[in-house]
Amino acid sequence: MAFHYTYSYFRVSKTEDISASAQRYRELRLKALKTSPSSFSSTYDIEAAFTHADWIDRLTVPNQEVFICAATRHSNNNGLSFSEGAEWIGQVTLRGPLSATDFVLPEASGQPPQRPDEEEERWQMLSLFTLPEHRGKGLGGNLCQEALDFLRSYRASPPAVQVRLMVKPDNHATVKLYLRLGFVEAGKCTLAEALVANGDGHLLPKDPDPVKYADRQGLIMISRISRP
Repeated sequence: MAFHYTYSYFRVSKTEDISASAQRYRELRLKALKTSPSSFSSTYDIEAAFTHADWIDRLTVPNQEVFICAATRHSNNNGLSFSEGAEWIGQVTLRGPLSATDFVLPEASGQPPQRPDEEEERWQMLSLFTLPEHRGKGLGGNLCQEALDFLRSYRASPPAVQVRLMVKPDNHATVKLYLRLGFVEAGKCTLAEALVANGDGHLLPKDPDPVKYADRQGLIMISRISRP
């Protein structure tokens, strides 16, 4: 039986079918944590213990937008075509808008100074992931583009939007993807700064290892986009 996939991209609604969305988001997120544990600041064990209400909260929190890539499988058997329900196979998250105060990093990071809030809006992009069996098809780039297009139309002002992300520099494929999307290198961050920027500051241990959490090894990348 021959089959192929078609893909769609969308922002998860905070009001429609939220219970079902929370369950599908949980399934995708736990697959991601189990498949690529080094790509995330959280862990499978932590998030597997979340309740259904916790997952709903994650999708409805005011300062966060989740974007999904869904795959629909189409089969052909003896000339007859069949389509299965769409499976969530990729995600990326935007956190914001953030104030200049929340966005600022120490001078040692090398991050450029922030513009006034009335001139520029700020968002953090995080948690990009696609299931391994669907990689190599440009889905990650398309998913990020869906998120960036959302920011262009989110509101009319301020006229500029800064999108920042933090990535491990040895993750060469991901860095190249962001470069193709127009991101540029803009400094170095610590693991502690990345956790806070991604909204995971609560995961910091009380006595963090200074080598693991304070070394500036993470790559800061930013993209500035203009609104119509």
